[in-house]
Amino acid sequence: MSQSKNNGKTIAIITMCFIFAMISFVTNMAAPFGTIWKNQYDWAGMMGNMMNFAAYLFMGIPAGKMLLKIGYKKTTLAALAVGFIGICIQYLSSFDFLGASAIYVYLLGAFVCGFCVCMLNTVVNPMLNLLGGGGNRGNQLIQTGGTLNSLTGTFTPLLVGALIGTVTSDTAMSDVSPLLFIAMGVFALSFIIIYSLDIIEPAQERKNQKFEHSAWNFRHFVLGAVAIFFYVGIEIGIPAQVNFFLSDASEKGAGIAVNGAAIGGAIAAIYWLLMMVGRLSSTFFSSIISSKKQMITASTIAIIFLLIAIFTPKTETINMPGYSAADGFATFQVPLSCLFLVLCGLCTSIMWGCIFNMAVEGLGKYTEQASGIFMTLVIGGGIMPLIQEYIAKSAGYMNSYWLVIAMLVYMLYYSLIGSKNVNKDIPVE
Repeated sequence: MSQSKNNGKTIAIITMCFIFAMISFVTNMAAPFGTIWKNQYDWAGMMGNMMNFAAYLFMGIPAGKMLLKIGYKKTTLAALAVGFIGICIQYLSSFDFLGASAIYVYLLGAFVCGFCVCMLNTVVNPMLNLLGGGGNRGNQLIQTGGTLNSLTGTFTPLLVGALIGTVTSDTAMSDVSPLLFIAMGVFALSFIIIYSLDIIEPAQERKNQKFEHSAWNFRHFVLGAVAIFFYVGIEIGIPAQVNFFLSDASEKGAGIAVNGAAIGGAIAAIYWLLMMVGRLSSTFFSSIISSKKQMITASTIAIIFLLIAIFTPKTETINMPGYSAADGFATFQVPLSCLFLVLCGLCTSIMWGCIFNMAVEGLGKYTEQASGIFMTLVIGGGIMPLIQEYIAKSAGYMNSYWLVIAMLVYMLYYSLIGSKNVNKDIPVE
């Protein structure tokens, strides 16, 4: 019986880690796709990303309720079906007969995909935290899943950049249709695999429990929800503006005339690669180093990296590895600031797991509700990068990172003070 239970737990962990990878695959298509639409509509660069994350506002709390009502497995299957539909809608935007309406079809597809990733996120985070028993071990499992999340995040902008090459007035969604077909296949295969698995349901025993309070009664959770709002804005905003900066061949951008989009996608991919390295490293030391200490260190170093990037002249350059259709894998000369921006990936890599771990610590039966609320605040990944893009247009790409620094200062505050559970008198069993 014990062996069977352990096998079920192992299967659940592997499944949740795979879902973590799916989340990044879908989410990270938005920014590089934005380079296509931005060339046609100046306002559209981050709107796909915005629509993707706007869905969290509508689906976060309902997804948390779904966990309690139908369980983790059925919620996951529903999410995968919705994701498949969202990718199909995005593919429709590549058809010429839609004309000027194509952008709105694409944005609808991005919005539907947002429902998918919100539901998947609502499932995977509390599941891994519960399977690890909370605390350092719970954070360790979330970081393990995050490693796969960063792996797919690394390859997605790289693939899109390679397919696009250089953005011109003729570049369209049809140029990246192979990636959309891959996404459809991955969703279909994932649905079949998860449908055939027996996944333990840690939330089912809570269905009949009485809830005298709510997750909102825990101050450290509320402040943690705000932290995740800012964090996702940081995580998405840093590589997105790097991508736009390098793809912009004008004097305002990096001024790379040939294969700028491909180079931008490759450099942005390094950010996600470093996130993968950071999360992989964190899986080894998260069991002995608390989430609080990791967050304090990461936030401080990220602020330093960003300050260096902002104050380094664009004329200071460095050779960084990248990929273009013309040259394949090679090194490309880019502004030195880009190096410090992508190095922030090492810092942001551990933040998601640490924030979630600290925010739900001690919540007990309110964990599923908290996860739904938590996911609602992920809309920050749509709102904050959009604000950053407006700053970039008016004040320049590098100056837009002052917004990111401000958000990191809040991260530092939450790590030092806000994460303390001051509501331990509330019963959670």
